[in-house]
Amino acid sequence: MRSRLLSIEQVLTILSGSPQRIATLTAGLAPAQLHTTPNPGEWSANDVLAHLRACNDVWGGNIVAIITQDQPTYKGVNPRAWIKKTDYLEQEFQPSLHTFTKQRTALLAVLEVLPLESWSRTATVINMVGKYIERTVLSYADALARHERTHVEQVERIVNTLRM
Repeated sequence: MRSRLLSIEQVLTILSGSPQRIATLTAGLAPAQLHTTPNPGEWSANDVLAHLRACNDVWGGNIVAIITQDQPTYKGVNPRAWIKKTDYLEQEFQPSLHTFTKQRTALLAVLEVLPLESWSRTATVINMVGKYIERTVLSYADALARHERTHVEQVERIVNTLRM
């Protein structure tokens, strides 16, 4: 884990802005373009969105679990494994983005009113190799925001390539 986490304000800014940023970046593109990879072996904008939804499901779900349970312990789930249990990759982009936006709004509704001390609530996560790791609301939110910021930049690169 990083030694220096984003501030709560930075996390909330990134998480609240991502859905609209993706919508703005992809505006005017045809459905087929949103499912087109810029190069073989790369992700399409739709693939990135599906991945972000899986991350939101897993990490956002973990955040809610930490908030609603007293020091939960659970086995970690990899969003790349989780996505295989969904149909996110096959969904059309705009309805998927709409669902992502609604899910994000729900997560933000929880986070934006969270008292400062609740951001340090903890859970024990058992990782894939059986190691126990302590995570906080803020550490999960930080990871989600940083990860998402990178993938939104990826969508921008994909879209710019498609529009050339």
